[in-house]
Amino acid sequence: MVLLAALAVVGLRVLASRYEHTITRERLLAPSARADRTDLDGPINYLLVGSDRRPGDIGPQQRTDTILIVHIPAGLRTGYLVSVPRDLLVTIPPGAGYPGGEDKINTAYEYGGGGQSGAQLLSATLARLTGIRFDGAALVDFAGLRNVIDLLGGVNMCVGTEVHSIHTDRVFHPGCQQMDGAQALDYVRQRYDLPGGDYDRQTHQQQLLGAMLKRAGETRLRTDPVQLHRLIQAVGNSLTMDTNGIPVEDLLLAMHGLSAETLHGVQVPSHAQTINQVSYVVLDGGGRGLFEAVRGTRMPEWADANPRWVTRL
Repeated sequence: MVLLAALAVVGLRVLASRYEHTITRERLLAPSARADRTDLDGPINYLLVGSDRRPGDIGPQQRTDTILIVHIPAGLRTGYLVSVPRDLLVTIPPGAGYPGGEDKINTAYEYGGGGQSGAQLLSATLARLTGIRFDGAALVDFAGLRNVIDLLGGVNMCVGTEVHSIHTDRVFHPGCQQMDGAQALDYVRQRYDLPGGDYDRQTHQQQLLGAMLKRAGETRLRTDPVQLHRLIQAVGNSLTMDTNGIPVEDLLLAMHGLSAETLHGVQVPSHAQTINQVSYVVLDGGGRGLFEAVRGTRMPEWADANPRWVTRL
């Protein structure tokens, strides 16, 4: 999204072709999760995964903190960021040496080995759960994202309740405030000190994406080519993408009308439940309706009918 905003102000085609090589390419989608079309007609569904590790990294503890389905209805003028709860109880299919079984959805990336194979197992799990076939996927490196936020000059985040970081000695006080990359990523990864727990964390992550998109549109990139170069390189270096055969240039051009004002944050209707002394999130009946809306053309109608689960960013 920040890449989109940055390129939009200075000429999409020229810069997209210049910086496309900075983005790592991998096949992040499993065959069962991949859309069978290679065009941008109709709704677009993208899988966005946030992780501390990039494809090619090995080792334990490669769970992902952020799983988002980015749904853009036909017309490409509005977008919905659907946050999938990290503790959602799902059936993970066999893959990458994992025999399959029930567990929290954020373990699918770990069971797949992280990186490309982890993303494939996660995408197969989501496709099985939702029936959605994705037009592309992106794996975002949190460390690289911190650098992007700093190059933007920070972002404005509005804190609703006081939050004590479990990672640092920071205390986030209520009110709108400017945050640098380290502060913003620390804030949006908190969940234990929030009234709504992980649901609040999901909203904060959605708000961060909106804040980054807004900030990128505000910066004077056209008159600062050095800063533009650094920003786009940082964005590209923080991404690993699977565009399903569509050039990044065409993807950005198709979505250049999106802005922070046209984005909506969506949470999956669900509830917390303890099973065998383990805390999970369990899908509600409304979650099936959400996935059906994302698969088809009725997401705006679903959002209007379910305001509890929708936030304008």
